Amino acid sequence: MKYAYKGIDHVQVASPPNQEDIARLFYTDILGFTEIKKPTSLAKRGGIWYQVGNHQLHIGNQTDFSAATKAHPAFEVINLELLKTKLKEAEIDIIEDYNIQSVNRFYISDPFGNRLEFLERN
Repeated sequence: MKYAYKGIDHVQVASPPNQEDIARLFYTDILGFTEIKKPTSLAKRGGIWYQVGNHQLHIGNQTDFSAATKAHPAFEVINLELLKTKLKEAEIDIIEDYNIQSVNRFYISDPFGNRLEFLERN
């Protein structure tokens, strides 16, 4: 029997330790992601987990933290322009990218400098 991939379960980005309050302000309050409870066995490590559509985003504490400025998760959005407006109101810098035909997309950085992409297919 051959193994098969079902998809991506989660993506993880890092943050400096003890920055959960800052992460919540950004990922929960500004982006509107839904926080989910981490398993008890992992909660002592800190960080936060989010449900984003059918997938999860994990924010993990990293002592020797260095922001991911190229590698990034990409989130597919319904009504990208509305999200863009909300981000601009929150004074988040947006980097537009028009390099893929039939895809509207842009990048932002989280409070820790990690790159995040948001896109909507035409």
